[in-house]
Amino acid sequence: MRIAVVSPFVDRQHGTERALAELLERLARDYKCEIHLYSQRIADISLAAESRNRSTETGGIFWHKVPRVPGPHIVQFYFWFHLNRWRRKVSGGAFDLVLSPGINCSDADVVIVHALFCRLQELASEAQNSLTRNAGFLRNAHRRIYYSLLAKLEKRIYRSPQTALAAVSQRTADLLLRYFQRSDVRVTPNGVDSASFSIVARLQRRAEGRKRRTYGDDDFVLLLIGNDWGNKGLAAVLQAMAGLQMKSLRLLVVGDDGPDSFRAVADNLGISSQCAWEQSSADVLDCYAAADLYVSPSREDSFGLPVAEAMSCGLPVITSALAGVSGLIHDGVDGFVLRDPNDVESLSKLIRMLSEHPEFCDRVGNAAAAGMREWTWDRHAALVWDLLKDTAEAKKSR
Repeated sequence: MRIAVVSPFVDRQHGTERALAELLERLARDYKCEIHLYSQRIADISLAAESRNRSTETGGIFWHKVPRVPGPHIVQFYFWFHLNRWRRKVSGGAFDLVLSPGINCSDADVVIVHALFCRLQELASEAQNSLTRNAGFLRNAHRRIYYSLLAKLEKRIYRSPQTALAAVSQRTADLLLRYFQRSDVRVTPNGVDSASFSIVARLQRRAEGRKRRTYGDDDFVLLLIGNDWGNKGLAAVLQAMAGLQMKSLRLLVVGDDGPDSFRAVADNLGISSQCAWEQSSADVLDCYAAADLYVSPSREDSFGLPVAEAMSCGLPVITSALAGVSGLIHDGVDGFVLRDPNDVESLSKLIRMLSEHPEFCDRVGNAAAAGMREWTWDRHAALVWDLLKDTAEAKKSR
C-alpha cells in the first residue's frame, strides 16, 4: 500500500509523535507499505534510500520536507495546514490513502485521534484554577484561540463518514460518539516498547539519573512528563505537595511548556526548592530512572503514553479517570485512578501512603510492568493495518 502521512514533525520526544514513529516503522517493515511522510522536521526514524526502481514488495519511509513559516503557533499551523497539501501535489504520484495523526489536513482518509480539541476548548474556557488564574495570560489566550480553530476543523472533518477514525483509547472513542455521533470508530490503543522501558533498564540507570539531579537516597521523587501541564494536573500535584509538607518530597516536571507560571505557583506555596523543570528529551528513560512515582491527575488526556511507559518501567502511577490510559489500569492493583482529577485530598493520601510503604510501591510497580507486556506497538500496528485495508477497499468501491 502507498500511503501519504501528514504530521508537522515526527520524533521520540513527544507522545503522539513517538506513537506515530513506532507505527510507521512497522507499517513499512512488517506490512511492506511505501510511506511518504510530509513533515517539517523528523528525528529518530529510519528513512529508506531514494530509488527510482524500488520494488513494490519492499516497504520504506520517504520524507518530503514541508516549509515552515515563523511566527506564533497558530500562524505556523495555518500555513502548515495548506502547505502540506501543496507539497503533496508538487511531489506527484497517487496514494492509496492519506493518513493523519489528528487534524493536519482536510483530505485525510484515516485520522488517528490522539487529542480532541473540542474537549480541550471546553476546559480552556472554564474558570481557571485560583492558583493559575492570573499566570501566563498571553500563553493561555493563545492556546484558547488555537483550540477554537482546531475544534472547528474537527467538526468539519470528523463528521464526514468518508473519513475513517481510529481512537487511541475507549474514552476517546466515547467522546467521538458524544461530540460527532461517530459510532464506527476503531479503538487502537497505543503500545509500549517493554524491551526499552523495563524494570531492569530503569534500575540500571537509577543511581546515575538521581545523582545528576542531586536527589538523595531518602528523597521520594514524583515525575510528570508532557505538554499542556494545566491539563496534565500539575496544579493539583503542587497543591498536594504543599499540603503534605514533606521535606523529602521532590517533583520533576518534563516538557516544553513555559514553566514560569507554575514556578510562580510553587513559590507561592513555598515548595519551589522541591521542584525541578526540564525540557523534553528523546532519552525519556533517564527521567523514569530518577523517579519513585509517576503522577498525572489529568483533567483530559486521550491516552497518556508516559503513564504506560512508567508502568512498563515498574513505577507505580497515579492518573485520573479522564485519561484514556486509565482503561488499562486495575485501580489499587497495578496503579491508581482518581475519579476526580481535582481531588487534592485523595491525591495527597496516595502520595503519602506510597512514600511510606516502599514494599507496596514495588508490588504495584511489578504488577504494572507485568500488565503492560501485552500492550505492544506490534499490536497497535496490526489494529491500524486492519483499518487501513478496510478503508482502502471502501475508497475503491466509492
